[in-house]
Amino acid sequence: MFLGEYYRTKDNKGRVFVPSNFREELRGGIVLSKGFDEKCLFLFSREGWQALQGRIMSVPIAKKNLQVFSRWFFSSAREAEVDPQGRIKIPQELSDHAGLDKDIVLIGVSDRIELWAKEKWEEYYSKADTSFTGESGTFEELGF
Repeated sequence: MFLGEYYRTKDNKGRVFVPSNFREELRGGIVLSKGFDEKCLFLFSREGWQALQGRIMSVPIAKKNLQVFSRWFFSSAREAEVDPQGRIKIPQELSDHAGLDKDIVLIGVSDRIELWAKEKWEEYYSKADTSFTGESGTFEELGF
C-alpha cells in the first residue's frame, strides 16, 4: 500500500528518487502511465498494474468508449525498474504530458503512486483541502 506525500527533484537524466518505503513493493518492476483525469502520472507495481488491467479488460470489448480509453491508456504505459540507487527514469513523453520539469511530488494513493509537478499538486491539493475542511464539502457527500 502506498501512502504519503514526498517532494523530489528530477535530475538532468529524467530520474527521480522513489521513497524508500515504496521500494519494497516495487521490486518486481513498475509500470508508468498517464493519469486518468489530471495532468499527472500513475506508477503501479507490476502486480497492481495487472490487477488494474484485469478490471479494465473485464468490461465487454464491444463498448466503444472502452476501446477508445484502452488505446489511449495502454499506449501511454511504459515498463520500468527501480535502479540500485532507488531511482526511476521517467520517459520524456510521459514527463512532457504531466509537465514534470524539475520539482516533483510523489503521492501514495493506496494502490498506486501519482507523480505531479509541484505547482500543479499544490494547486490541486489546496482546492481539495478547502472542499473537505470547509463548509462547502463533507465526507457524507462521498458516501462515508
